Amino acid sequence: MKAVAINGSPRKGGNTEILLRKVLEPLEAAGWQTELIQVGARNIRGCIACYKCFENKDRRCSVKDDVFNDCMEKLLEADAMIFGSPTYFTDVTAELKALIDRSGLVSLANDRAFLGKIGAAVVAVRRGGATHVFDTINHMFLMSGMIVPGSIYWNMGYGMDRGDVLKDDEGLRNMLHLGETIAWLGETLKPRMETFPRPPSGEAG
Repeated sequence: MKAVAINGSPRKGGNTEILLRKVLEPLEAAGWQTELIQVGARNIRGCIACYKCFENKDRRCSVKDDVFNDCMEKLLEADAMIFGSPTYFTDVTAELKALIDRSGLVSLANDRAFLGKIGAAVVAVRRGGATHVFDTINHMFLMSGMIVPGSIYWNMGYGMDRGDVLKDDEGLRNMLHLGETIAWLGETLKPRMETFPRPPSGEAG
């Protein structure tokens, strides 16, 4: 099975990436194929609402001059996706929001391609606002018919400077437990995916 982690932070090797890698550790130990993709600070634009994805139905976005379609291909291959972001004025980074909006719409346009996949949100925060970031990510997962697992607390790690989240013992335990939960859930869901309930015919979302 495959898990893809998306780093929405422009800071490579920063707190968001540290938390995402902690989630991936138990998955790797369980034999999953894992990949971390850097989206923060890369060229990705927001959705332009052209709705060409509903016409083309090729599991791609009609805007092809940025990194989105490469990321979308990875998400479509994944059994689980973990989106991570730092807290920017109580919300996700612009790059991650662009990925959320476009991937969610392309998924809906293509027979709900994310249906039944596992989705988890991970947030790095200095002090406040992380719950809203958590919600922003999970809203797309839930509307897409994905399975969103819980853990021992909200999936947040506290720290400001690079590496500060390594001092947040509870946050790190939460990330490891989240990874273990995703691994268990993936193995549980895998044999049942063919019977996963689909929406009534003609409903695109």
